[in-house]
Amino acid sequence: MALMMEANADNENVLMMEGETMQIDPKRARFPCCIVWTPLPVISWLIPFIGHIGICREDGVILDFAGPNFVCVDNFAFGSVTRYLQISKEKCCVAPYPFLYNSEDRDMQAEPGEDELTWDGALRKSTQEFQHRSYNLFTCNCHSFVANNLNRLGFLSGGWNVVNLAVLILFKGRWVSTASMVRALLPSVVVFALGLAFGGLTFLTYLALFTCLLVGWFLLGTYCFKDLIHL
Repeated sequence: MALMMEANADNENVLMMEGETMQIDPKRARFPCCIVWTPLPVISWLIPFIGHIGICREDGVILDFAGPNFVCVDNFAFGSVTRYLQISKEKCCVAPYPFLYNSEDRDMQAEPGEDELTWDGALRKSTQEFQHRSYNLFTCNCHSFVANNLNRLGFLSGGWNVVNLAVLILFKGRWVSTASMVRALLPSVVVFALGLAFGGLTFLTYLALFTCLLVGWFLLGTYCFKDLIHL
């Protein structure tokens, strides 16, 4: 009986520990099982819905594809997180509580594709893949990395690409704080005001043209020329 009580107590401690790791903590840059976003210099000043994106492990550590053959770990490339979206494991094809597997279970499941059983295992596979990829802002970027992770996780049955991922974070992402929202949007407001003041209609025309070209590239590359944007 005492052994059973001890075992139950251990399980409760594990659950409590897991609950602690699942807490979002912006001060420590910990966003467990989240997609995270931050604005890019210059580009986000002109088009505020475009930015740099990453995905987080179960312990909240951020992973982001930031350069050729390079995935940043716990060092978000363009500054602190300003928006995030936490992903429910119940909507993914991964084990919802991997910490409940004991060592014997893990050994028995050590088969090809075993990493896909867990959130962190799926992220590990994508990280290994992108550590051997060249970075290109237009064809293989941070959105490609996160979309690859979401497809590997089977989030909402997969089918993720750079376009629907950008739309997801735009409409579903939550601001970390009011201050982070101001820091993200203020440069755009200043640039827009200065552009109107000094450029007027000409500024608006060129801004609209630039936005259409950039958005159009990703739309065409995603839905018309499917091998153009890498995932």
